[in-house]
Amino acid sequence: MARRVLFRQSSGAAASSSGAGSSSKAQEEDDHKQREVELLYLAHQGLVSHVDALLSEGVVLVNFADFDGRTALHIAACEGHLDVVRLLVSKGADVNARDRWGSTPLDDAEHYQNGDVCKQLIEYGGKLCHKTPLQILDSLSISEYEVNPAELNYLDKTVTKRGYKVATWRGIEVFVKCFKALNYGEKEIMTFRCELSLIQKLRHPNIVQFLGAVTKSNPVMIIFEFLPQGDLYQFLKQKGALKSSKAIDFSLDIARGLNFMHEHRPEAIIHRDLKPKNILRDNSGHLKVADLGLSKVLKFAAQTISEDGPPPLKGSSCRYMAPEVFKDNAYGKTVDVFAFGLIVQEMIEGVQPMWGMDNDKVPRAYADENKRPPFKASLRHYPGDLKKLIEECWDKDPKKRPTFTHIIDRLESIKAKQRKTIWRVATLWSQ
Repeated sequence: MARRVLFRQSSGAAASSSGAGSSSKAQEEDDHKQREVELLYLAHQGLVSHVDALLSEGVVLVNFADFDGRTALHIAACEGHLDVVRLLVSKGADVNARDRWGSTPLDDAEHYQNGDVCKQLIEYGGKLCHKTPLQILDSLSISEYEVNPAELNYLDKTVTKRGYKVATWRGIEVFVKCFKALNYGEKEIMTFRCELSLIQKLRHPNIVQFLGAVTKSNPVMIIFEFLPQGDLYQFLKQKGALKSSKAIDFSLDIARGLNFMHEHRPEAIIHRDLKPKNILRDNSGHLKVADLGLSKVLKFAAQTISEDGPPPLKGSSCRYMAPEVFKDNAYGKTVDVFAFGLIVQEMIEGVQPMWGMDNDKVPRAYADENKRPPFKASLRHYPGDLKKLIEECWDKDPKKRPTFTHIIDRLESIKAKQRKTIWRVATLWSQ
């Protein structure tokens, strides 16, 4: 009788023949055996409180392994249950336990593309036993997107974004994002893998277009469309405060790009590092959301993320950090809405949020003192209910912030009313 598979297979088993071995009938299980199987089942389901309660009884060992040598940590890693992974490790789970195929929990998390779990296991000291870094890159390669690095002719052009170069490729200019060319560790590999897997999914006029990648040689690279007009930060630095009509047009560009990410199916995507430096301008004057290096995938729309400490945001990124992120609370898609509200106000006021305050002090002012940038421009620069919309976007309560679908509707309405007002004024002047 073939062995019954209750959970996702090991990353090693997935590549082996399906009929490998059979098991004899187990004797009648006593209560202890049932509890051990229950641990694996609860890890599979992601029921973190139940796993905690079961382990707290002291009957089941956290490193109990089934017939195939698979522990609860292997199973939680396969299913992408980050909270269960953290609990098991805190209870003493072996992060590098190997199953009968030699797979570690990190091998399994990588195989099933659970990026958050991979990053966490790496921080715990998890190792990839099945694959070397370059083998992982090979597994990520998609033939139609693979670029021969010999085809890239680098140009001596100044690029405002660090880590980017400009090159010509097949007759067009492109941005090339280069990753470290030294020895790749698991962290570098997973950073590259996560960004590559995300950017391939996103095709939208207001998101920087992915063109290809170099994954089979060192250094690895991602190739994007070339946007020579620079980023929104440089544009605002040169122009200062924008006219409300231009600010609304720009706001719609940003909102449409983010709405596509947030409503992406089957998995929503949070940007997490939205700021003017990560928004680029194309030749037609429209904006495109860029730099998904810190983005997170949500397996379902209402999911929130919990982390041990805020994401590694530095410099100007701190000025756009939502209070819940700073306070290490669970957060979701509305962190992008918070940053968006600040950017809209910045375009009209002409100065960075909380100008005059040190970058690292701004998040605390948002979270602990409920401070927000002051509205100094006259109300005529905030047509319709634009000021109210901004205030809703940066509300301290994430649940009260609007979705980007709602934001787009509001901005379209404001824009339409503004056009009517301009038309009426022009008509009066012509009479």
